[in-house]
Amino acid sequence: MPILNLTDLAAACPPGTPWMGLDLGEKTIGVAVSDTSRMIASPLELVRKSKFTAEAETLFRLMDGRKISALIIGLPMNMDGTEGPRAQSCRAFARNLDRLRPTSVAFWDERLSTSAVERFLIDELDLSRKRRAGVVDRTAAAWILQGALDRVRDQETWV
Repeated sequence: MPILNLTDLAAACPPGTPWMGLDLGEKTIGVAVSDTSRMIASPLELVRKSKFTAEAETLFRLMDGRKISALIIGLPMNMDGTEGPRAQSCRAFARNLDRLRPTSVAFWDERLSTSAVERFLIDELDLSRKRRAGVVDRTAAAWILQGALDRVRDQETWV
């Protein structure tokens, strides 16, 4: 699994194939997917964390079913731009996934993504705490993926 920057990732993926975004939480993995044109990210599923191999099998099943060509994994950076233990855990997750099946991966700085999503769910949709709990991680995954898709599209227009 090559870890690529977004520009190289876009060039390495076949056209017309969607990407998958992951928000790796402590108890769950939020999953989002893009459309085949890689314009819009949509929340897909919430995977409960258990054993790594079970999580990986679920992700591979989702990837195969949608013909996913790459993963965008949220990287929880510290506010000063350094990587802490959670970011290192995300990198380890990607390495472990690669041991089972090589997949093209890029990381996306997810600082404040969960906070932004929670604010949106409260302010715009007026969701209760209970309703937010079931939606926030997969919506955060869509937020992460959309940020990466927008960056790739912005870079393509400036080249």
